[in-house]
Amino acid sequence: MIVFWPQVADESIMSIEPTPSVLKSLAAATAVRRVAHAPYSNYFVGAAIRTVGEALFTGCNVENRSYGLTICAERVAVTAAVAAGERAFAHLALALPGPQPPCGACLQVLAEFCDDLPIWLVDPDQDTAPRLLRLAELLPQRFVLEADEG
Repeated sequence: MIVFWPQVADESIMSIEPTPSVLKSLAAATAVRRVAHAPYSNYFVGAAIRTVGEALFTGCNVENRSYGLTICAERVAVTAAVAAGERAFAHLALALPGPQPPCGACLQVLAEFCDDLPIWLVDPDQDTAPRLLRLAELLPQRFVLEADEG
């Protein structure tokens, strides 16, 4: 059974199992996590974003000693996809300690391309089931420009 965070009201949703596509994305996120550059925090993150056309783009966090210039794995994966011309995403897979949900900046970047998105989390260092979150639950009040609403 998949563990949801935050908890959802509909218990029937909690029985969702990761598809083969999601499992491949989680494996790719776990693999790219190994090359993350995190000498300051030792918090290694891998991300894999799957497009609706089944293309897969990966990214890892790249820290900088100034901290503010650090880029998260999620944004690395999204920018790689965008650079390849992709704009429609099916899901995001993350391999990280905890596992923890994406930061606010990453959520807003994801919201630029989709109103909602399944976000699968796995901690490769723990023997636990993947967690499923939803972008719309994590960022219910995303930033939009007035032109976006019209």
